[in-house]
Amino acid sequence: MADPNLRNIAIIAHVDHGKTTLVDAMLSQSGVVKLDVGSECVMDSNPLERERGITILAKNCAVTYTIRGGPRRGEVYRVNILDTPGHADFGGEVERVLRMADGCLLLVDALEGPMPQTRFVLGKALELGLKPIVVINKCDRPEARVQGVMNEIFDLLVDLGADDHALDFPVIYASGRDGWAARSIDTRDKGVDELFQEIVERVPAPVADETAPLQMLVTNLAWSDYVGRIAIGRVYGGILRGGAQVSVCCANGSVRKVRVLKVNRFEGLARREVSEIPAGDLCAVEGLGKIDIGDTLCDVDNPIPMERVKVDEPTLHMVFRINDGPFGGREGKFVTSRQISERLDRELETNVALRVTPGDSADEFHVSGRGLLHLGVLLENMRREGFELTVGKPEVIEREIDGVTCEPYERLSLDVGGSGLGGALELLGSRGAEILKMEERAGRMHVEAEIPARGLIGLRTRILNASGGEAVMHHTFSAYKPLRGVMQKRKNGVMIALEGGRVTAYAIEGLSDRGIFCVRPGEQVYLGQLVGEHNRDNDLVINITRMKPLSNFRETSKDQTVVLRGARDYSLEAALEYIEGDELVEVTPGSIRMRKRILDESARKRSERSDRDRAAWVS
Repeated sequence: MADPNLRNIAIIAHVDHGKTTLVDAMLSQSGVVKLDVGSECVMDSNPLERERGITILAKNCAVTYTIRGGPRRGEVYRVNILDTPGHADFGGEVERVLRMADGCLLLVDALEGPMPQTRFVLGKALELGLKPIVVINKCDRPEARVQGVMNEIFDLLVDLGADDHALDFPVIYASGRDGWAARSIDTRDKGVDELFQEIVERVPAPVADETAPLQMLVTNLAWSDYVGRIAIGRVYGGILRGGAQVSVCCANGSVRKVRVLKVNRFEGLARREVSEIPAGDLCAVEGLGKIDIGDTLCDVDNPIPMERVKVDEPTLHMVFRINDGPFGGREGKFVTSRQISERLDRELETNVALRVTPGDSADEFHVSGRGLLHLGVLLENMRREGFELTVGKPEVIEREIDGVTCEPYERLSLDVGGSGLGGALELLGSRGAEILKMEERAGRMHVEAEIPARGLIGLRTRILNASGGEAVMHHTFSAYKPLRGVMQKRKNGVMIALEGGRVTAYAIEGLSDRGIFCVRPGEQVYLGQLVGEHNRDNDLVINITRMKPLSNFRETSKDQTVVLRGARDYSLEAALEYIEGDELVEVTPGSIRMRKRILDESARKRSERSDRDRAAWVS
């Protein structure tokens, strides 16, 4: 039988509800690390995770904990903790990680309550038979509404069809930032001891048979430049030994024999090589060669594959291509299509929700992912590694279901102040959203809606503008439904550089009434680059490099009194949301630029006339 003092627990929640912060408190309490209140999350090891304050990759850690009070005082337990992403674009990792757990901690913000991703992750946990321990986090917030959140969690469980046992959930009140979690909201000085006690009492030990044939399901992957893919998963039966020969049951039904190089057990934040892993425990296995998520490691003489885990299908795709602009190769080290192809192939080794297919030319690739953040994280990592490339407008992936063209729909949650509610609802309506629920929470309006995924592209920026920057918006995949046909295009045109050169303050001053610029005096621009947003709905070609004519009568102090309007900065995701189909985002290690796909104005007009003539002929 499996170790009775072993617990496998997953932590699930909506984005930014405090999962990783609470895990850090648990690591600190068990002595794995020493953390100060308010320090950075040690589980968010990726630089992008630290900068954005979100979890992107699912991670495992393990703690050894000695019960300090109650009838189990002095007993030593080993707890495998699985920290999961909270953003919808990484929901596939959540589903796979839950397969390794025997219980789950459901974290809910004490003010926001259940959100779209809360519904998604809790539904997956209930499907797998996991009983939740509810943790109401951020109870230190002065506007916390603990009782209301508890009622909403109960209503959500009922709505998801939970049984009576799941509805009788225990509640832990916590503040991960302050490092406490207790059964009573008034107990704030005992660390997280009562949380560990609740895990030991409520989460069952793994049910597994060490004498059965070997079965280990691969639910996650890591990568090493020395040994290649590392399979991470749970041993469901038998004992997995280092150096032993095993059978790998693949997706196509084939079975191949390999020899295990090493087996590693999770200890603290690291992995340590051990001679064997018994049934019920989690491990990382090296030396298996080509291994995929969903494969099963089996007994070499009695291969019995397990049910494969599903990987979420992509809902968004975009074109990655070389940077063929005038500034191509100035900042990056990797600029060729071969280098971009090799980098995408390397990403496919571990990013299983990604799809890459050849494009219309040798210099293009069609890259599909779970959402804009999913693809944006990949692009950000590539530019930091020294890659230069251009990418096209994100587009949703349509499907034929029973002869009907369908598109992905998302469940959207929006919190906005009363002054911005009208503008936000108008934007949602124009993008085909259907309002499901609207209520007041702590002086703000909470709106839930269902919206086509194509309507989300560019929506976040416009919602923030309409609400004065105060809106909070989240969304998660709901289902594929018949195409609604809501076409979203940018309302305003863009200003395009007429020629290359250095931007001058004189040119910006003279054109300031035409729109808002995204370049500053002194910056280098090139022909066809987008330099601002036009006030009207048409594109405007402007001379942004125009110099002030010289004159013998010019006063030297006159230029010093000119005050220019601040330029608008675009992040990578904001630029991807902003562009249209005839435009590209240029991504380099030092810059994010937007440009027309065809740089020359005359060639661009000829192409537009050709497209109109072709459309007229077809109709």
